Amino acid sequence: MSKLDQKHFEYRRNKLFKNMEDNSVLILGGEVEKARNNDVNFEFRQDSVFWYLSGLEEPDALMVMLKKDSEQYILFLQEKKIEEEVWTGYKIGTDKAKSFYLADHSYNNHETDKFMDLLFSCERIYYNLGSSKKIDDLIFQGLEKFQRTKSRSGTPNPMIIDPSILIDRLRLIKTKEEINLMQKAIDITAEGFRKAIENTSEGLYEYEIQEIMEKEFRMQGAKRNGYPSIVASGKNACILHYVSNDKKLENNDLILIDAGSEWDYYSADITRTWPVNGRFSSEQKDIYQLVLEANSKAIEECKVGNTINEPHMKALTTMVEGLIDLKVLNESVEEIIEQRLYFPFYMHSTSHWLGLDVHDAGNYKDLEDNFTKLEAGMVLTIEPGLYFGDMAQNITKNYKNIGIRIEDDILIDRSGPINLSKDIPKEITKLEK
Repeated sequence: MSKLDQKHFEYRRNKLFKNMEDNSVLILGGEVEKARNNDVNFEFRQDSVFWYLSGLEEPDALMVMLKKDSEQYILFLQEKKIEEEVWTGYKIGTDKAKSFYLADHSYNNHETDKFMDLLFSCERIYYNLGSSKKIDDLIFQGLEKFQRTKSRSGTPNPMIIDPSILIDRLRLIKTKEEINLMQKAIDITAEGFRKAIENTSEGLYEYEIQEIMEKEFRMQGAKRNGYPSIVASGKNACILHYVSNDKKLENNDLILIDAGSEWDYYSADITRTWPVNGRFSSEQKDIYQLVLEANSKAIEECKVGNTINEPHMKALTTMVEGLIDLKVLNESVEEIIEQRLYFPFYMHSTSHWLGLDVHDAGNYKDLEDNFTKLEAGMVLTIEPGLYFGDMAQNITKNYKNIGIRIEDDILIDRSGPINLSKDIPKEITKLEK
């Protein structure tokens, strides 16, 4: 059950109704259960968009928002069967769904005739084709039937419009309640990182450090992660999405952890890098201090009115200047950036949106290719990194196999950037201590 009051979900739907055209209908399918093996399913997590507008966590649900004469919110749910609940758990059922989830109407999800009547009574259908085979099939069946009567009625086919153009904008600006949930996820993640840092030592395996960290997530009340944890030591830290987590920690290695707990569907996303033996070597310190400086300077650019590209360019320029100072690169800053000579060392962007999904909804550019401007209530990551893995070896042997990333979660606020993850150590002296 969500920690948000149902009025919060109703508020979101009302905002979405205002953005829908008259004589339109919006359809969203919830996530379905997926088999892991034999008769065992993967852990169920509701589709983020569906949850954002409903707060409903049951599988195989469907929601309809009808804007025609009046505004109606309609749920299609699994049929409540007591003899099945003893196996699969309690279902809300159609009778209680109206009062509990504030639906105007609710039906069993096999009553598709009611769904079809709603669908083709409107001029516009907001639906993301390909998101649900069940709904796709219903729409195509309906269109086939519609085509047969169109010549007599003269009514054109309804327009099918991707609703993400309406929903993503709503999700991009977080409310105070959402920010509080994200802060909780980040605070839990902070406790996990502290335990991981304190217990790192030579001879342990990456998965043991992962277990120490994620146990703290669970002990703090987060029942799952926002994404699979990256626990990468030595050369593995140069693999951006490394998830094997099975290498033994060696004395002179760095260990990079990219992880985040999830709290009521909202995810943290933090990366820290520290030495296995508690002390940075001089080479490790050179690169770490450079990435830390890029992290700090990029955060300063997270201001209302700037674009999402400005923190990236500040981080990139800072690291390019540092690589020149370290004699890793020899060309000018402008030439290095224009020709992307930095790419073997820094091959990803500095930021992405954060929220219900670790890579959350929201555009990075508009239709005219202009970068999105930062507004109060947006939350994004700042995660510069430098990696001296295989792609860098034909350029320099210095700093071989060093991989460092430092990632924080930043709230855009009118008073300036707010670092929601500031309490997780990242300064060299604090990490070594």
